[in-house]
Amino acid sequence: MKKKIEQYFDRLWPINRSLTGNGNRETFKILSEIIDLKISEVPSGTQCFDWNVPPEWNVREAWIKDSKGNTVVDFSKNNIHLLGYSEPFRGKLKYEELKSHLYTLPDQPNLIPYLTSYYKRRWGFCLSHDQFLQLDKKDTYEVFIDSTLDEEGSLTIAEAIIEGNSDQEILFSTYICHPSLANNELSGPLVTSFIYSKLKEKTNLKYTYRFVFVPETIGSIYLLSQKGEHFNEKLAAGFVVTCIGDPGNFTYKKSRQGNALPDRIVETILKQTEEEYNIVDFFPSGSDERQYCSPGFNLPVGSLMRTMYGKYPEYHTSGDNKDFISFDAMEKSVEKYIEIIELLEKNEKYINTLPYCEPQLGKRGLYPTLGSQKGSRDFIKAMMWVLNLADGSNDLVDISNRSNIPIKELFPVIDKLIENRIIRIK
Repeated sequence: MKKKIEQYFDRLWPINRSLTGNGNRETFKILSEIIDLKISEVPSGTQCFDWNVPPEWNVREAWIKDSKGNTVVDFSKNNIHLLGYSEPFRGKLKYEELKSHLYTLPDQPNLIPYLTSYYKRRWGFCLSHDQFLQLDKKDTYEVFIDSTLDEEGSLTIAEAIIEGNSDQEILFSTYICHPSLANNELSGPLVTSFIYSKLKEKTNLKYTYRFVFVPETIGSIYLLSQKGEHFNEKLAAGFVVTCIGDPGNFTYKKSRQGNALPDRIVETILKQTEEEYNIVDFFPSGSDERQYCSPGFNLPVGSLMRTMYGKYPEYHTSGDNKDFISFDAMEKSVEKYIEIIELLEKNEKYINTLPYCEPQLGKRGLYPTLGSQKGSRDFIKAMMWVLNLADGSNDLVDISNRSNIPIKELFPVIDKLIENRIIRIK
């Protein structure tokens, strides 16, 4: 899988993505080879709660040249050189005029910052501070930005659905609005697409799975303006998939509810499968979880990441590149989400159909007839815990946490007890 992830990464990396534009459409065209996307266009100006969809932004060319014709900053070399949503401009400026349109990171002088100006018209360029210091303060520079801001344009979103036996949904939401950033952008859509690819192979799913690809903030706000009430009724759990490609430990940010189904499921999986991990409480900034968890919705949506946004120095800079991420880690991130899905699918509250004293397990072939043989002790112990806690109030996560028996050891026990009609799903 990781070789395929890398191949798609290399194809997607050079594309200029933003809130809107042809780069997003090109991205969806490539991702559609992995995931069956239904693509929609939302007209610019569309109101969604307190927001409006912005004009569509596209860029053909952008650069700065010195008086000798040397190109000193070039959008074609790195697309984060151009301030996101820069309006078109052409002209000659003296250094003192130009520098107010230049953005650098003096504390990280060899990195290019990633900056945007979505909702205020301006133009600008981002460059490393080292590049900036090389500019001739006495020179005059030619600036060219061949961009368009189309009020008649649109915002592009996409989703895919895998139908289950229930109309209760699990949501995977990721964003496609950053240009060439690896962990903070491409890891999310790629991991989400490969989760879909693996999940589609499974049959008889309990839940319906919805995969959503939107530009961050405005995209999820639009989605909630259209489907918020549906999510209130149908959403059992949701995840914002971002910053999931670096080799750091897993970090899970809880939903606003704090003890919702995804919070309990992920914490249990991490506790039982990872030596080191981080669990953080919800806070009202970050990625799109802040929209799903806004007080008007308060949906059960958390976010499983690796190194959290803002917690690594390469974040929102040119340092967040292919060298920073790990395709092995991305593959393992897909597998971790599949483990979470397996528990979501299996997690139920159970009823012991023979609650008065122990059922006679031996006559059902579930208990050794020659005393308590050593090899079967763990299975018997797990059965006893399940039978004792299958009172309709405890789900599988509760049983695992109370008994300290790993989830994967409980799966075959549950199956055997259901098969023998000793327990049933509530």
